[in-house]
Amino acid sequence: MATHNDFGKEAEAQAVSFLRKKNYVIHEQNYRYNFAEVDIIAEVDNMLVCVEVKARTSNFFGDPQSFVSSKKIKLMVKAMDYYITQHEIEKELRFDIIAVLKQNNKISITHFEDAFYHF
Repeated sequence: MATHNDFGKEAEAQAVSFLRKKNYVIHEQNYRYNFAEVDIIAEVDNMLVCVEVKARTSNFFGDPQSFVSSKKIKLMVKAMDYYITQHEIEKELRFDIIAVLKQNNKISITHFEDAFYHF
């Protein structure tokens, strides 16, 4: 596996740990529906939270969160619509981004709650 893939998996693990420390309950990791993948589906304060994890080893080309494309957002919304329907969930849904930046062997995590809206 390529080094960037290893870091991506490490970043997702860091994000899960980060969320658990904030009392989120993790329901799914790497949930797939059609062509979409949702990194983390969690719950906090009776709210369902869809989390996209973006990891970078440099912010030279931009911050990690800026790499969530509109196509990715549309796919995540579609996947979450399916997930909610299949599991008969009647909770409010929020979309978050967790940006993981690793520079000089130091990892920083930034959590963007309500990072984008359904469309």
